[in-house]
Amino acid sequence: MISIKGLIKTYGTNTVLKGIDFEVLENQVVSLIGPSGSGKSTLLRCLNGLEEATEGHIYVDGSDITDPKLNINHFRENVGMVFQSFNLFPHLKVIDNITLAPVTLNKMSKTEAEELGLRLLDQVGLKEKAEMYPNSLSGGQKQRVAIARALVNNPDIILADEPTGALDSKTSMQIMDLIKEIANDKLVIMVTHNAAL
Repeated sequence: MISIKGLIKTYGTNTVLKGIDFEVLENQVVSLIGPSGSGKSTLLRCLNGLEEATEGHIYVDGSDITDPKLNINHFRENVGMVFQSFNLFPHLKVIDNITLAPVTLNKMSKTEAEELGLRLLDQVGLKEKAEMYPNSLSGGQKQRVAIARALVNNPDIILADEPTGALDSKTSMQIMDLIKEIANDKLVIMVTHNAAL
């Protein structure tokens, strides 16, 4: 499903990714582990088109996402992103954080999106928090909401950038278990905690 060939990413004279080559198959969960500054987040951002590769190619289902002719916004509709810092909108209720993208992009009506959002919140164990605001949630609950939001467009790929980095060990294990659950029919690439090599 994903094939990376000769991926290089530089910022000025600093080369962050130096000729990365690997493949990820469907229904595979891959953990990228390395110290801070080793390029894990940059790799994920290249996979989502948030960063432009300096050299090399990234193929997803046969399409080269480094091709300038590719409609990157259309591609991103198939990719869910979970960030370490949650990136929830504090002024929106939990349900509105989840339904914002599909409603704004006219993918579904507000009613359809809310029905789906409630099902996803139920899946992550937070249906009763739908009408609350993010600042009333714990870190683990915010991350669960972020996961539900990443699932709302039914993506084929989920990229999780240190999804447990800001959480305590017990909550981290719960989030990891949740990600394993949803990996049954998704491709999940997960960046775990920083680790010394």
